[in-house]
Amino acid sequence: MEKNQLKGIVESLLFAAGDEGLTVKQLAEVLEITGERAQELLNEMKQEYTQNESRGISVVQLAGTYQLATKKANADYLKKLVEAPGTTHLSQAALETLAIIAYKQPITRVEIEEIRGVKTERPIHTLAAKALIKEVGRAEGTGRAILYGTTKEFLDYFGLRSIDELPPLPDKVDEEFVQEEADLFFDKFQEAIDS
Repeated sequence: MEKNQLKGIVESLLFAAGDEGLTVKQLAEVLEITGERAQELLNEMKQEYTQNESRGISVVQLAGTYQLATKKANADYLKKLVEAPGTTHLSQAALETLAIIAYKQPITRVEIEEIRGVKTERPIHTLAAKALIKEVGRAEGTGRAILYGTTKEFLDYFGLRSIDELPPLPDKVDEEFVQEEADLFFDKFQEAIDS
């Protein structure tokens, strides 16, 4: 396979991997090439992205993985995008995930997924990008999973002085009541975001 074609595939793979990133070994396995060849491609791509000032992204190495990242020179524009009122819509999945994190923090992604019953990678990424949640530490035990919690921006957004001002959860769980309360919470949450 031609080198430029391989670089295009690496770029696609890094984009799809998102914040998780990919190791040289993973890239080599997927591309069915040697680790040395995968490393060579990554090094060339890093250099090409760095040298070409018209590119808005770069290839970075973090904790043994490679990922695509926005260039630091564009940080002010990215901040404007995140803070722009028109870009604050959150999906139902993101709203549910945010509510779980707000009430159960600090909490791992796996614990959130156990409560929601579905994957939460994308909602967590969206909430972190909007600075409503952040990594607050690592869980004890195997793998040391990331713990998530809400941010000062979350409190500011909802006009709260502290997380203690969140409405209390009911002691007795009545499924119909829970659904009504959840709908009410998400409606109010969406109104606050839209305004």
